[in-house]
Amino acid sequence: MVTDYFDVKLETKDLILKKAEFEDWKTIYYNLWRHKESAKYMLWQPTETDEDAKDRMKRTIAFEEKPENKYALFVYLKKTGEAIGFAGMRELERGIYEETGIALGPEFVRKGYGRQILTALLEEAGKLGAKEFHACNRIGNAASRVLQLSCGFVFDSLSEEKTDPRTGETYVLENHIYRY
Repeated sequence: MVTDYFDVKLETKDLILKKAEFEDWKTIYYNLWRHKESAKYMLWQPTETDEDAKDRMKRTIAFEEKPENKYALFVYLKKTGEAIGFAGMRELERGIYEETGIALGPEFVRKGYGRQILTALLEEAGKLGAKEFHACNRIGNAASRVLQLSCGFVFDSLSEEKTDPRTGETYVLENHIYRY
């Protein structure tokens, strides 16, 4: 276990990004995990019951505790303290980082929170010596594409065709890069 597991904390004007706590299972379930529209472009499925949400939270905490997932974080509203989403990044190789997903519940999109999250991740990676930061979105996910481009990312490439393990549908990723 990482000794500074709970020390990872990023703050923006409206948000706090930090490690999940078990007692937040209900707000993350209500605000994000139960919504099909939030999972549409992600590699996770909606959670359907309170018990499933509790189990998912246990798995999430175990995942976040792994050293390679140091920056797998929940997103909390500063004003209320409620969990509204998750975000993360990881170092691929020295100085090269990638965003590992940003998800917000439907009531929390189009409020500038995505930009605050991505900017906080870029700033943190910069402090860690990043030279490049990679992000991607499925073709068709206009909100993620616009967010990345608005934060200074530029188009890099398209991925090979992939298959969604949940649905069997094929998709292509649009890869973007931010250079420091």
